[in-house]
Amino acid sequence: MRVDRSQLAALVEEIGRFYITDRAMARAQQRFAELFADADPSDADLDAYLDAYLDAVRRYFGGFEREARAHLSDVEGRLAKVSQVQFNLTAERGVAARRVAATQGVLSKAAELRQP
Repeated sequence: MRVDRSQLAALVEEIGRFYITDRAMARAQQRFAELFADADPSDADLDAYLDAYLDAVRRYFGGFEREARAHLSDVEGRLAKVSQVQFNLTAERGVAARRVAATQGVLSKAAELRQP
């Protein structure tokens, strides 16, 4: 046997928690889940299907990883845009607040001049 049985069993268990839609991956997962349902599957049984199982895992989860990375990149880009908008609005708010203060000062001084 080329792999550590406990690591392989843990991988089979972890993958078993996913909802698998690909038929080839689902068959490979079912096969290994059944093998590990036995207390001690033989090396011959494991070796007979190991390469196919690991290939199915790479193919299936590799696609999900690419999809997740693309989504993460998209979200990060959108967050960067939101951060830039927030930065710009904060700066704009500061300018507007200073204009309000400056105009209030002018109006206040003008009002003082009108009073006798």
